[in-house]
Amino acid sequence: MIQKAMAFRENRAIKTEMDNAIALLKRFREKYPFVENPESIETLDPEDIFREQTSQVGDFFHWLEYYLYPIGHLTLYGSNVYRQIRSQFEEFKALLYVVVDKEKSIAEKVDAQWDEIKHLGGDKHIAKKIIFCFNFETEDILPIFKTSHLEHFLANIVERPEYPTNYGSLTLGEKYELLNSEVLKVKMKCPETQSWEIPYFARFLYEAYPPPEMDSHEMSRLDAKAKIERQQQFADFVKLLTELQRKGKISGEEFRLNLKLWKDHPEDRKALVDRLALLSR
Repeated sequence: MIQKAMAFRENRAIKTEMDNAIALLKRFREKYPFVENPESIETLDPEDIFREQTSQVGDFFHWLEYYLYPIGHLTLYGSNVYRQIRSQFEEFKALLYVVVDKEKSIAEKVDAQWDEIKHLGGDKHIAKKIIFCFNFETEDILPIFKTSHLEHFLANIVERPEYPTNYGSLTLGEKYELLNSEVLKVKMKCPETQSWEIPYFARFLYEAYPPPEMDSHEMSRLDAKAKIERQQQFADFVKLLTELQRKGKISGEEFRLNLKLWKDHPEDRKALVDRLALLSR
């Protein structure tokens, strides 16, 4: 792992992208100071979740899904998830109180009643990102939201990972807390990664040990230089979309659509950038 970490450290494009994302995460926390002042959760408005009149994502989830995209991206399609959260707004606020409760463990926060809101159950990826963003300073949690990915990383950075005999019967939250703890132990034992900020370390894991479903044909045939260029192009594209949205040139839904076009149609990326660049003039 040390050799992989040393090689990863040389990728300045990723370091810049992650530094910018961490700075945005801190701004998000300033905008929503729920940890420092839990009562401020009551200032959250349904419009912060979803704007029904314009069918746009509200500011709260716009930050989580777009501005904080490099810190564990969420794959969401359509606006139904936001509509549902807005329709159960009081239940969602109650869950936020659990998220920022310093007396509750990571397991308790993940195992809270997220599944009472449609689309927030299952492996609870959305819940885990919210939990990470409001608990990142504890340094006890990684922005890795798939349980299978944490298991994969642990298997790759520990020669013979040992699981408790009752692992199979643990709750989702208990597994998540255990896996986070074991992976972070390795981070702190490795002299090369000890001082790394946790989002940067999580990005390293995805780059150095890509889960099987991420190991596509395109990724396997790209050399290191091409990968760096592709990462920088994506960072520049997100920056362009963010600037257009800030200026009111595109809506939140258009932001999402263009991001999906970028991901689904790599052959049309130049034309897409050129078209959007015209809007910024």
